[in-house]
Amino acid sequence: MGKRILIVDDSSIMRKMVRKNLESGGHTIVGEAKNGREAVKLYRSLNPDVVTMDITMREMDGFTAAEYIRTYDNNAQIIFLSNLDKERYSDNAKRLGALGYLSKHKTKEILTLLRS
Repeated sequence: MGKRILIVDDSSIMRKMVRKNLESGGHTIVGEAKNGREAVKLYRSLNPDVVTMDITMREMDGFTAAEYIRTYDNNAQIIFLSNLDKERYSDNAKRLGALGYLSKHKTKEILTLLRS
């Protein structure tokens, strides 16, 4: 059974690419946000199963948004998608209880991660 997913990324092209990939895997996109502030608001109203979260965004970055979301829902399932150095930033993702930290260029790996 597919997951209900909220996509968070400041790039509309990236959101479309992630949407296409996830929908092809049988998942439903319940919303999209272009920054962390929108993500927190949408998370509360949509209650998705999973969030794909960019890190660098205006208004509120992905790590800060994840902290707010985890305060609201300690069981929130978040997958960080970024082109930032994995070695440098994956510890923050782990600290926040993320399902994973994936390169934006490997979005197909999201489907593998969601199946595990």
